[in-house]
Amino acid sequence: MQAIVVREFGGPEVLRVEDVPVPVPGEGEVRVRIAAAGVNPVDAYVRTGTYARRPALPYTPGSDGAGTIEAVGPNVGGVSVGDRVYVAATRASRSTGTYAEYVVCDGTHVHPLPAHLPAAAGAAVGVPGATAYRALFHRARLAPGERVFVHGASGSVGLAAVQLAAAHGAVVIGSAGTEQGRALVRSQGAHHVVDHRAPDHLDQVLALAGGRGADVIIEMLANEHLERDFTALAPFGRIVIVGSRGTLPFSPRLAMGKEAAILGMSLFNVPPPEMARIDAALGAALSSGVLRPVVARELPLQDAARAHVDVLGTGVNGKIVLVP
Repeated sequence: MQAIVVREFGGPEVLRVEDVPVPVPGEGEVRVRIAAAGVNPVDAYVRTGTYARRPALPYTPGSDGAGTIEAVGPNVGGVSVGDRVYVAATRASRSTGTYAEYVVCDGTHVHPLPAHLPAAAGAAVGVPGATAYRALFHRARLAPGERVFVHGASGSVGLAAVQLAAAHGAVVIGSAGTEQGRALVRSQGAHHVVDHRAPDHLDQVLALAGGRGADVIIEMLANEHLERDFTALAPFGRIVIVGSRGTLPFSPRLAMGKEAAILGMSLFNVPPPEMARIDAALGAALSSGVLRPVVARELPLQDAARAHVDVLGTGVNGKIVLVP
């Protein structure tokens, strides 16, 4: 089969297509024929070798995907050959990586893909959906009626957060840097949308939140925005850091003055019982139509390097997927 293989850490150019043996599922594992593989920013961070999670070389990237179960190993229940599934190997697993024609993963990491969703949408569920759900409900403990600002809402995590928060009864304010992105965020359920390239966008959020501020802020780029987020944060508010690409100077008095909580999160820390609850919630949200994954573009597997450049760029409205 063809797979992307990383034999050394570095830039996007280390992502190379190779012919490798088709993996064989072992105890508790399944093999899925991949129809689409999701590309996440964390994939690009891991590839550099500077991220906290550093896989052994060589490896095939990718934890998100969708396709059809082709083989089932011993002691796997609840799935059968031929099932359409999405793969969400977002925690420690034996996954061989979804940037390939086939992936072997733990049987608990595959979930039914509703018939109304194409494979590309299924590849957009795992990391984005679980990140948004955990940020909103496990870390921020968002309550119905609260105001939430999704700072960078046009990406795959941001769109999932908008959809889930709106369905939960929150007042949702989203931001995006392009008119196309803002239109998309609005179409996914945001009650208000601002341009985060505007110098006064946080003042706009404050006004839209009734002058009191947002109870919850989901922050996608903390190294640029965290300190300024306090402009738009309500007293006793919570900021959940979903993404950051560097460091920043920060005044702790900002948190003291509002008795605010700054909460970090990483899916790699989620224990299996908690992830099982997230998976159950996402499955229900997909089936009901509450969660509607948005695919920005589909690229051939051979364009994995381009996908890694694009996923860290601006103006990506939704999820980038690779098609083997």
